[in-house]
Amino acid sequence: QVQLEESGGGLVQAGDSLKLSCAASGRTDSSYAMGWFRQAPGKEHEFVAAIDWIGDNTFYADSVKGRFTISRDNAKNTLYLQIHTLKPDDTAVYYCVAWTTLVVTTGTPDYWGQGTQVTVSA
Repeated sequence: QVQLEESGGGLVQAGDSLKLSCAASGRTDSSYAMGWFRQAPGKEHEFVAAIDWIGDNTFYADSVKGRFTISRDNAKNTLYLQIHTLKPDDTAVYYCVAWTTLVVTTGTPDYWGQGTQVTVSA
């Protein structure tokens, strides 16, 4: 089992930047691909970004490509999501996720965090 805990969300203005973090605990001796999903009000969960277990390969949803950067520090068991030029449409609960696979994937995650709210005002 892996536990994931997000932090770094908040209320920001359009155009601002924000960095989300996700601390992993539990069976962190295993190798996992990790990523981020988000859920806007009234909408389904949306894939945002994924990174392989080493951190060499990444994949982004078209809607965030160029503005979002995913990274990880395995020594600290921490995943990051740097967000630039925030838009009101980015308002959502952002979830840290992990897959029991080593490579980048967009499939249904095996583990989810509780989520952190990001609200972008116009």
